Amino acid sequence: MLDHVGFAVSDLARSRHFYEAALAPLGITLIMEVGPSETESRGTALGFGVEDNPFFWIGDNERVGEGTHVAFRAVTRAEVDAFHAAALAAGGRDNGAPGLRPHYGPTYYAAFVHDPDGINVEAVCHREE
Repeated sequence: MLDHVGFAVSDLARSRHFYEAALAPLGITLIMEVGPSETESRGTALGFGVEDNPFFWIGDNERVGEGTHVAFRAVTRAEVDAFHAAALAAGGRDNGAPGLRPHYGPTYYAAFVHDPDGINVEAVCHREE
């Protein structure tokens, strides 16, 4: 399990809107904002998570990296479906519709989207349904 993951985005407001919408079906919300005087990058960082655990961060004032990928664990396959729909509605681009990916495992059910910066974002459920 990941403790947290973070990466730079080119437009913090646009990405904030995207992730607030796309992650809502997974129960993940924006729970922390850290200003420029408190970050190593001297930019603003937004922490998304559950309860008081920010485990997914986006921030400005750094160069957007290439090949960045992050996978969020979903509890049910319906959450994967909802993530995909919400992400597309928020401006994401499809990178793999919801479905089984048996090459990753017999119950690996996932969906992939590219966020506004082209970062590959996934929601995955490992439960058999």
